[in-house]
Amino acid sequence: MMNTNQSKNKIEFDFKKKIILAPMAGVTDYAFRIIARDFGADYCVTEMISAVAMHYEDKKTAELATVFDDDNPIGIQIFGHDPETMRECVYNVANGVYKHRKNDNIPYAIDINMGCPVKKIVSNGDGSALMKDPSLCEKIFTSCVKGSPIPITVKMRIGWDEKHKNFIEIAKIAEFCGISAITLHARTRNQMYEPGANWEAIKELKKSVKIPVIGNGDILSAEDAIRMFDETCVDSIMIGRATLGNPFIFDEIKHILNKKQYVKPTDLQKLDIAKKHIDLLIQLKGEKIGLCEARKHLAWYTKGMRFSSGARARINQVTDYNQFLDIINYLKENTNN
Repeated sequence: MMNTNQSKNKIEFDFKKKIILAPMAGVTDYAFRIIARDFGADYCVTEMISAVAMHYEDKKTAELATVFDDDNPIGIQIFGHDPETMRECVYNVANGVYKHRKNDNIPYAIDINMGCPVKKIVSNGDGSALMKDPSLCEKIFTSCVKGSPIPITVKMRIGWDEKHKNFIEIAKIAEFCGISAITLHARTRNQMYEPGANWEAIKELKKSVKIPVIGNGDILSAEDAIRMFDETCVDSIMIGRATLGNPFIFDEIKHILNKKQYVKPTDLQKLDIAKKHIDLLIQLKGEKIGLCEARKHLAWYTKGMRFSSGARARINQVTDYNQFLDIINYLKENTNN
């Protein structure tokens, strides 16, 4: 039975021609999601949260899983390898019963991370390491789906390495277990984030399952996004690194999909959005943490601007808000547009 909060916050959503913000650790927080939605992101996925940390009622983890009033449709991404701990995490997130919650909002879906390739994650058997054990994947899928009143999705890779590309096998298991959608990052774990995502694998997956398939990997421009739709017949696309300092990509893709002319933002407009982003980070996380996290974002926003290389060196030395404003104003005064 669906609880009161879930009923109140239920979002009707389908993965058809949607442009989705990918989960990125240390990036896709609420501030980033606000900016992405402002420019047309249809759906966002949070930074991944640890099922084990949630079990031990870690405050920071619960904060990462907070769904704000204007945050849906959103997926909360979780990682872990123990089916029971994952089930418990799903139940808590889907029903809003964990400690340190900030509101009563429930996400549209919970996403199982089977794609993270970093050593500290896979060394514990989490992330893309799960793909080495299809039987364990089945247990996790079954446990999570049975424990959730909201959709469960999965984000995975095409396999552990070139000799073990088992994404079709695991996708069919996922579909059988009741998973609602699959995102495929079209690389193996060993490829990490190297160029050369295998879009043919996405096309093959789309032909192999009936549930929605979301394509991910090497979408670096709006043209790439349109090409992925055309070449793979994928239901939706998910964009990660190309959004860093460039949330405008969502708007550009929407314009092209709707056959409308797109006008790229000027450097002055980019700097205004960078300031808004910094202000949101400070508002949400306090000045000390907000300013620390703002450094990387301002560096991304200013990439390619006139005198930006020197400005980025100054960004790393910033210790207060006014110094950020000085850098932004300096770039505005010297921009060509």
